[in-house]
Amino acid sequence: MLLGTYEFYCTLTSPAILPAYKGSTFRGAFGASLKRAVCAIKNQECNNCLLSVRCIYAQTFEHSRNDGAMSQQKATPPVPYLIEPPLDTQTRYSSGSPFNFSLLLFGAANDSLPYFVYAFELMGEFGIGARVDGKRGCYLLNEVRSNGKVIYDSVSRKLNAISPLQLVAPTNDIVLSESTIKLKMLTPLRLKHQNELSGELPFNLLVRAMLRRVSSLFEHFGSGEPALDYKKLVADAQNVQMVASALRWHDWERYSGRQEKTMLMGGLIGTITYKGLLTPYLPLLELCQKLHIGKQSSFGLGSFDFEISTGDAA
Repeated sequence: MLLGTYEFYCTLTSPAILPAYKGSTFRGAFGASLKRAVCAIKNQECNNCLLSVRCIYAQTFEHSRNDGAMSQQKATPPVPYLIEPPLDTQTRYSSGSPFNFSLLLFGAANDSLPYFVYAFELMGEFGIGARVDGKRGCYLLNEVRSNGKVIYDSVSRKLNAISPLQLVAPTNDIVLSESTIKLKMLTPLRLKHQNELSGELPFNLLVRAMLRRVSSLFEHFGSGEPALDYKKLVADAQNVQMVASALRWHDWERYSGRQEKTMLMGGLIGTITYKGLLTPYLPLLELCQKLHIGKQSSFGLGSFDFEISTGDAA
């Protein structure tokens, strides 16, 4: 599966007020700007539009809504993008402040990168966040980088070709070894267990979430689900011990423009340490470290880092 990671470097041109967690705000403003950029038939719902099967906006933001009866039988397909907002909790910014974020694209969505870059330029013109003196925070997109290279800048306004990273699906051929893994949630993790959001993270629940994420992305945007022994990985995960946990529930609010209401979006943050035969899970952890896990990952939720060591947990 192709994975493109694009860093956007911007400068605010007016004061801005943003929420402490900015992922939902970024996603909403990005969607509105992409629709402005590409929509050919204004004021029409995408599921009634003749052009939706070819429209970049519809295929990026509305594809799950257009599946009809299919979505009643199968899980909602993943979206082909993920926005990683700034992780700082600052809410007020002055004009001239840096304003940086990342966009991840999966599979063929990388071919549409010019549309996404243009949409983020429009987003800077229309503004983002709450209004300050009647105006949302505007910014200038200075450049876009990928793999350490500048692929777009505001002076030349040319987008250079870049080869996305080819992600390799994990395999079952892993040598067993006992080790300790310390997981740190960088953004809130929202996982459901028995139809309820879980306030705990036993290792088997983490493994189920990683397998769902990887299998879903590779099925829809790659060459098919990885040939993994899913039952064995989940069963063996129950033998992994949780030796320390400093996880806590963190609530944050997002405003849904579609539903026109504020929604509470809590998730787990903090650290947790596991010990056991963990080497079979390293490929999953390394992949999902890039791909995020859990609900609302397109907002940037479910981002984590981890450390592995042998011996006792610290």
